[in-house]
Amino acid sequence: MTEADRFRTDLARIAGDIPNPLLLAVSGGPDSMAMLALAAAALPGGITAATVDHGLRPDAAGEAAMVAAACAALNVPHITLTAAEPPAGASLQAQARGARYALLTAHARAIGAAAVATAHHADDQAETFLMRAARGSGLSGLAGVRTRVVIDGVTIVRPLLDWRRAELRAIARRAEMPFVDDPANADDRHDRTRFRRLLGANEWLDPPRLARAAAALAEADADLRAVADWIWDARAAVHDGAVVTLAIDDLPRGLLRVLARRAIAAVRDSGAITTPDWSEAMNVEPLLDALAQGRRATQAGVVAGMRRGVWRFRPAPPRRRT
Repeated sequence: MTEADRFRTDLARIAGDIPNPLLLAVSGGPDSMAMLALAAAALPGGITAATVDHGLRPDAAGEAAMVAAACAALNVPHITLTAAEPPAGASLQAQARGARYALLTAHARAIGAAAVATAHHADDQAETFLMRAARGSGLSGLAGVRTRVVIDGVTIVRPLLDWRRAELRAIARRAEMPFVDDPANADDRHDRTRFRRLLGANEWLDPPRLARAAAALAEADADLRAVADWIWDARAAVHDGAVVTLAIDDLPRGLLRVLARRAIAAVRDSGAITTPDWSEAMNVEPLLDALAQGRRATQAGVVAGMRRGVWRFRPAPPRRRT
């Protein structure tokens, strides 16, 4: 099997079919340039590419031009996407990631792309697994980078999660693809850089095995969410558009965790709450503890209580001004 055949097989396994057209997210690094070379060989005429320039580094425009030139040589359509304003403030990497996906998904919808492919690989997965384990993440966090997710209504696929960083670099070199190494990858201020060094210095920490562990946890997380969906459909009710009730009986805490987050999201999605920001990754353990003890608790603008085995979630009343 050629490398192009392997790429096509991995993509079909993840996506269920070969997306056409497939939008490649190409940053100019060796991983994404290898993906560009593989996809161009595996799916001639079926791909397009985009590079996101966040405006954070002076070299970014030149790197995007490098990608554009490489795409032109391969007869692959390319566009450079730029945000109206560069990310700023705290959690810069997280903001940049959110802005990047917003630009990519908007472009995918505009051109009718069937999916967006990113170049996350097995070493990325291993680093993510260790980072989240060190932070005490639960099942969902330890599952790491998913092979397939939907963001803003667009399917995102990661066909390289079984590929190693070193082999992708070698592929890019053999294909004579230009690439640049992001200087942030050598910056020890970033958690990922430190964990990358940890993996590199300890051969017994095997990235493919860590990636397989993350994949097994992702499967368990998907199964748990499927059971939670079944329970939600059978037991949850929405009243007056913004009040959620849910009969929990003696459900295990793992399911309660998923259902609590879903209930909070359902109340917030009603439009009754605009602040504070909410993420399904937020810690709900204190809320679960309070409900188990019969106490009310508030999170993300939603107040939750329990009576006779039934949870009730509703918008929290506005705070009184003193």
